[in-house]
Amino acid sequence: MDILKDFGEPRIKQVMLPKDTNSAGNIFGGWIMSQIDLAGAQAAREISPERVVTISMKEIIFKQPVFVGDVLSCYAKIIAVGKTSITTQIEVTALRLNDGGFRETIHVTSATATYVSVTKDGHKKPIDEKIKELHGF
Repeated sequence: MDILKDFGEPRIKQVMLPKDTNSAGNIFGGWIMSQIDLAGAQAAREISPERVVTISMKEIIFKQPVFVGDVLSCYAKIIAVGKTSITTQIEVTALRLNDGGFRETIHVTSATATYVSVTKDGHKKPIDEKIKELHGF
């Protein structure tokens, strides 16, 4: 089974470094949450190319820790579009060596984030109907 099949497009891929650890030596959850927000915003900008701002993020549950040396990947896809809002689904994986010395992909966490299309001055901006239609919404 390919766990990446329905995750959407890869948006961010980074090797985890010691500078991003918490006091337990794992990658800090807040840092991972910032990457989730960036990945979701990248997807949302396909529908609202000028600018988007985050308005909500649903529950994030960390299923597995992320370690120094893991390759963290954030995948995101648009799941709903309103008049000015764009909802994205973000999935996060870690690629690491297992005990057998093979690379394996582990699903770390998921989130649903909603963004609002805004002008560069920060005012809500309706999403172009042609762009919505082009993306199947």
